[in-house]
Amino acid sequence: MATSLILTWITVFLLLIWCGLRAFYSLWWKPKNLEKQLKKQGIKGSSYKFYYGDIKEFLKDRTEALAKPMNLNHHIAPYVLPFTWKAVQTYGKVSFHWNGTTPGLIILDPEMMKDVLTEKNGHIQKPPMETYNPLLADLLKGIASLEGEKWFKHRRIINPAFHLEKLKGMMPAFTTSCSELITRWKKLADPIKGSCELDICPEMERLTSDIISRTAFGSNYEEGKKLFELQNEQIALAVEAVRSIYVPGFRFMPTKNNLRRNQLVKEINGILRGFITKREELMKTDPSSSNDLLGLLLQSNDIENSNRLTIEEVIEECKVLYIAGQDTTRSLLTFTMIVLAMHPNWQEKAREEVERICGQNVPDFNALNRLKIVEMILYEVLRLYPPAPSLHRHTRKRTKLGNLSIPAGVVITIPLLLAHCDPEYWGDDSEEFKPERFANGVSNAPKDKLAYFPFSRGPKVCIGQNFALIEAKMALAMILQHFSFQLSPSYAHAPRMALNLAPQHGAQIILHQL
Repeated sequence: MATSLILTWITVFLLLIWCGLRAFYSLWWKPKNLEKQLKKQGIKGSSYKFYYGDIKEFLKDRTEALAKPMNLNHHIAPYVLPFTWKAVQTYGKVSFHWNGTTPGLIILDPEMMKDVLTEKNGHIQKPPMETYNPLLADLLKGIASLEGEKWFKHRRIINPAFHLEKLKGMMPAFTTSCSELITRWKKLADPIKGSCELDICPEMERLTSDIISRTAFGSNYEEGKKLFELQNEQIALAVEAVRSIYVPGFRFMPTKNNLRRNQLVKEINGILRGFITKREELMKTDPSSSNDLLGLLLQSNDIENSNRLTIEEVIEECKVLYIAGQDTTRSLLTFTMIVLAMHPNWQEKAREEVERICGQNVPDFNALNRLKIVEMILYEVLRLYPPAPSLHRHTRKRTKLGNLSIPAGVVITIPLLLAHCDPEYWGDDSEEFKPERFANGVSNAPKDKLAYFPFSRGPKVCIGQNFALIEAKMALAMILQHFSFQLSPSYAHAPRMALNLAPQHGAQIILHQL
């Protein structure tokens, strides 16, 4: 008995030593070793602080940035990416900081940014959402987080939905959604003054949600309204999680928010499963119902090999399309109207172009391609107000970037907002709104063509960029045909990060019916 007890205590003692050594390795030795490797190559950055790293400083900078609106200008980087902006000012364009125990490498060198985004050997990949906070794990799966063969399979299946001929076929859906927006706004206008004030951010969210519902899923905003509301609640909980310090194991605690997160996943999956079942029945009698994205995803189920998608994979891709398909263009259209309200001369130039090319007719595909001023404006808004101000990757294996050897386990941050406003590539007026930069095309706008990439770059470039630009052109052209607009006195200029860039206090605009 005594021998057995002694062996038990020895086992417990050895187990405690093993756990202690493992904790020491993860929480101190490994981070300090990575820090030493980075500093040895001349990369500057903050020193590692036990467990938290720079999280407290990140949250402090973010809280201060959220505390008050900024002046009415386009120098938004210190407010949207306060920690990153400060780190670049302090340590340089290639520097590191700490996401808890994980080093984060900021890169603003164009060639190195290109190498990160076009890397093909699998050494640099998109970091799992859990890298930032395990509470984000259920937010976006599917193609947004996949890598390797799975990513290639999903991309191959989804790609045809965004080919040029498919986009041309979506024009009636774009027109219907935009026409309903114009009609709704006209009804809101004062019958005597012909004007009204409204927050256009939720209006653009409704518009882009309606468009993605029609083009990708054959429904409309009203049919998908419950789904959008649940996903917006899911995003709000994710943003709240990012603004706090995560304690290991917290996601398993039965807190109010954790229980709600789990419930949201079940409800969203249930709604999408219902959409899928309904579509599968329709496809049996109406082959044309398989022409949109949902149809393409479900058609893959007929493939009798490893290339087919499971229903669970289809559900995850639907979530990505519902969120990404509306949130990016919502951000672009909202800030385009804000910026054109700040610059009425460019608003008038765009309106004159639309009137010259389209008159009062609804723009068709060919007309949209001829709207060069509108296109220049959208490109410049994407430069100053990119929907995704930062791109993130992580090193799965040691990899070369320029003259640097980056070890595995480093999160790489590419702050495209800072690249888009760097005077080295855009001149001393880099923070000014000047659409004429793009008069000779996108590649000729910056001094280095690698310094502009609002939809990312390389093999993982945004699959829906042409969709988003055509959608934005159509919406903006039709708005310009029917309304002029100005900022409301109640508008507070405060671009901030949610899932994508959004106005913190809304986008109050006064519309004047023409």
